[in-house]
Amino acid sequence: MNDNRKPRLSGNWASLLLPINADESIDFARLSQAIDVLIAAGVDGIYSNGTASEFYAQTEAEFDAIQAQLAEKCRAAGMSFMIGASQTDPVLQLARIRRAAALRPRAIQVILPDWWPVSNEEARTFLLRASEAAEGTELVLYNPPHAKRVLAPSDIAVATAGTAVTATKLSLVGETFYAEARRHLQHLAVFVPGHHLATGVREGVAAGAFSNIACLSPRGAQRWTDMMASDLDTALEWEGRIRAFITEHILPFAQAGYSNAALDKLLASIGGWADVGTRLRMPYGSIDAAEVPALRRAARALIPEIMSA
Repeated sequence: MNDNRKPRLSGNWASLLLPINADESIDFARLSQAIDVLIAAGVDGIYSNGTASEFYAQTEAEFDAIQAQLAEKCRAAGMSFMIGASQTDPVLQLARIRRAAALRPRAIQVILPDWWPVSNEEARTFLLRASEAAEGTELVLYNPPHAKRVLAPSDIAVATAGTAVTATKLSLVGETFYAEARRHLQHLAVFVPGHHLATGVREGVAAGAFSNIACLSPRGAQRWTDMMASDLDTALEWEGRIRAFITEHILPFAQAGYSNAALDKLLASIGGWADVGTRLRMPYGSIDAAEVPALRRAARALIPEIMSA
């Protein structure tokens, strides 16, 4: 069911982050402005309803409104876009996939059902149904480290066989991840965490990233991604400092219990490229915006090439 006529998914994909008002409503005006900035930044693509879009905390009407806004703006600008149809409920997710497919995105991102850990065959059963719902649109399997079942590359190969999944978004689990990915995932475009992208390219595995670095600076992340094709050594040197910034200044918030969505919104606030804010919908905690000025100074000192783009 894979469509081999299209170019393989690749590059620097920037996340649509969800601006939340004090009353926990979605600020669609600020969302519109953020989409405009991402389009102007010239990123390889924009994707909605990843972790930082808080897909798990939207009504179906809100889901539809977000995707419609993104699709309209991206089609008008000729920008590639991807819709995240993820939902922990498989029935609701299939319905989201059908509605997303009608908007003609480049691809649709999905997760596995997440109430009970799925077996490989159960995962494949769901992905076959998702492929039917997508009606010819490619699927991207997002399997985050906090999923009920984190699939090894060999498991992903089994679960995606004969489906419309053409790409997968994975965390770097285990010391043998790259070797296992080279062995089992040659049929898929593999997307790695943004701050590991240059290493993933060097290892011959990464096609791109749904990038936390694009949360920090869409233009900076695109500049860095483009560099990997012509000057990988310099890109790897940048990566060393990017990872140092993430380790020293961002991961302590994760260790304090904040979610990945909180970290991504913090990065966007540090970058200051759009008025997204650090607020999350309840019950998840938001990082105090008072942390941003000092973190911005640290980012400018460690990775000026990213921050100044």
